[in-house]
Amino acid sequence: MGATTFEPVQRLHHFAWRCKDAEQTRAFYEDLLGLPLTHVVRADNVPSTGENTPYVHIFFELQDGSSVAFFDLGNNQSAQPSPNTPAWVNHLALKVGSLASLERAKQRLEAAGVEVLGITDHGFVRSIYFFDPNGVRLELTADMTSGIVSDSDRENARVKLNDWTAEKAARAAH
Repeated sequence: MGATTFEPVQRLHHFAWRCKDAEQTRAFYEDLLGLPLTHVVRADNVPSTGENTPYVHIFFELQDGSSVAFFDLGNNQSAQPSPNTPAWVNHLALKVGSLASLERAKQRLEAAGVEVLGITDHGFVRSIYFFDPNGVRLELTADMTSGIVSDSDRENARVKLNDWTAEKAARAAH
């Protein structure tokens, strides 16, 4: 491994949030979204910090083997939204197999009483947006192209970010 090369990151293992109630969260992710509950960790102490905090850590598996996970800290509180960030910014986007699948997912969510925004056309994908019982914003998305990032997109990504960075700096200077 060279000085500037990090270990290759293979895929997402899990991304975790706090939840208000593990059973309510299980019902939403397993019964409604169809993500099986695959692992539960119940403990009184946090292994990484040593803190005495009873919790349950629950994992829901996606088809690629990655997971969406939650911590129930036992006090019926959800994570508080960030006061300096609009509600649409922080979200988890999950891919479905087709536009027809996205349409069926929207119908099922709405039939279960979940408020759904979209279908929104982003060009390369179409998406729906909704919140889970913990206030986590979710996006279901269907690719409208091959799903493979094009060479031109890869080549232009850094250019576009550099342009944004320069524009942002110019605005801050005024």
